[in-house]
Amino acid sequence: MSTLLEAALATLVFCAPGYPGAAGDAQPLVDQFASAAVAASGWPAGSLAAVYDPTEDGGLAKLNGADAVLAFVPYPFFVEHAAQLHLTALVQADVVDVGPQQRWTLVAKNGRVTGPASMAGFTILSTAGYAPNFVRRSALEGWALPLDVKIEATGQILSALRKVAAGEPVAVLLDQTQATALATLPFAADIKTVMQSPQLPVAIIVVVDSRVAPAKARALQAALLKMGQGSAGGDALGALHLRGFVPAKLPTPAPAP
Repeated sequence: MSTLLEAALATLVFCAPGYPGAAGDAQPLVDQFASAAVAASGWPAGSLAAVYDPTEDGGLAKLNGADAVLAFVPYPFFVEHAAQLHLTALVQADVVDVGPQQRWTLVAKNGRVTGPASMAGFTILSTAGYAPNFVRRSALEGWALPLDVKIEATGQILSALRKVAAGEPVAVLLDQTQATALATLPFAADIKTVMQSPQLPVAIIVVVDSRVAPAKARALQAALLKMGQGSAGGDALGALHLRGFVPAKLPTPAPAP
């Protein structure tokens, strides 16, 4: 697709499937971030709008619009849709209390799962369950899950963990924050860590389908990498629970079976 014209209004799409937050509540925060990014990068004032969508389908619909030139997405979304949407990583988010990378943790009933084969007939529940390629090829890389394992999305992680503790054929894939909180649950002793992923990016900002001219993309990238190092953009970062950005270093997902 041809590069977006300099004078055209461009959109930065924030999409965070599986995590709480309504579009109306988030809109002032993403607007603030877009304005700070434009000011820092030297793009024309008002040339970048922002929109938030908490659903996978809604985010995909917005990213298919011709005005969607950038996206801020969780890494599972990137793995699942990068090829389809022609996403190119620009920077990696450095998230408060997590960092730029995290490990995903697969948990199951204590003593129930002894290896991949023992998960036959199981369902894996996760906030990242909308991205089965991420679950199988990135988070559980090296685990040859049985073909009948189902992968489903849920935002109700506590309910999912209760199913695990009750002995249902369920495992839960937790992000780093969720895994850290596991020990505080009264039934934590009934749940065992089965495996952990390698360190994986938390979230990234990407260029969509080469819709940003290379020079403008480089200017934005340089500006984002400097945000958080001083006072500039600090409020916009803090509102989104970010410390700043780091260069994108993305692992190569395991090949599809």
